[in-house]
Amino acid sequence: MSVLLTLAFTQCQRPDEPMRPQLLLPKDKMTSLLTNLHLAEARVEASRLAPDSARAMFNQLRRDLFWRYETTDSAFYQSYRYYAVHDKDLDKIYGDVIDSLSMREMKMEEKK
Repeated sequence: MSVLLTLAFTQCQRPDEPMRPQLLLPKDKMTSLLTNLHLAEARVEASRLAPDSARAMFNQLRRDLFWRYETTDSAFYQSYRYYAVHDKDLDKIYGDVIDSLSMREMKMEEKK
């Protein structure tokens, strides 16, 4: 009987499907935002600032991006967690991020 109670209890704690966040960012917006966050991170790394200054610079760039995309850090992180649970969704989003970054890199190399 205790085994049945244990199974019932653990099943109650694991939802089959996570709740969709109220402010879920669409996949295309998430892709664009992640692409720009990675570009901001690369910009900060290339600046060779002291760690504290680099962190402050990245935080400001991130805030600017959230403002530009008309979203909040909370909506972004909730959306990211939601898509992470849906592996195929996050794989598709990051596939598109990688494609976008690769195309930008190719265009920069062509200009050189």
